[in-house]
Amino acid sequence: MNLIASSAFALLLAVSVASADEAALDKRVMDLAAELRCLVCQNQSLAESNAGLAVDLRNQIRAQLARGASEREVVDFMVARYGDFVLYRPPLKASTFLLWFGPFVLLIAGIYVLILRIHRQGKMNRQLSEAERLRAEQLLKE
Repeated sequence: MNLIASSAFALLLAVSVASADEAALDKRVMDLAAELRCLVCQNQSLAESNAGLAVDLRNQIRAQLARGASEREVVDFMVARYGDFVLYRPPLKASTFLLWFGPFVLLIAGIYVLILRIHRQGKMNRQLSEAERLRAEQLLKE
């Protein structure tokens, strides 16, 4: 009887450890998937997306992590396969320069155009024709 109880306890302990390992692996997969962009949805991470490709990529991440690969190795594999676009925070390099600084350039250009328009509008309002100027003088004298 004691042998059966200890065997059951050992089995329960093994299941508990396997369950804890599985939960830790699930957390690593979801943390890493949250850092990678879904290539189908493009506005969601792999963790958020339910697209078929996202599910396949999450399974690929799980398999690589279960095999013993580090998070960095998995990310490097994904970048090698899908390019920097798969990263939510792509590295700063020549090919991603516009991605990082493009919005700021567009903002500055928009402000510049707005200032020019306001300046031109102000000039147009200040310049009266000779007839308008004479009419204004007559109205002021009355």
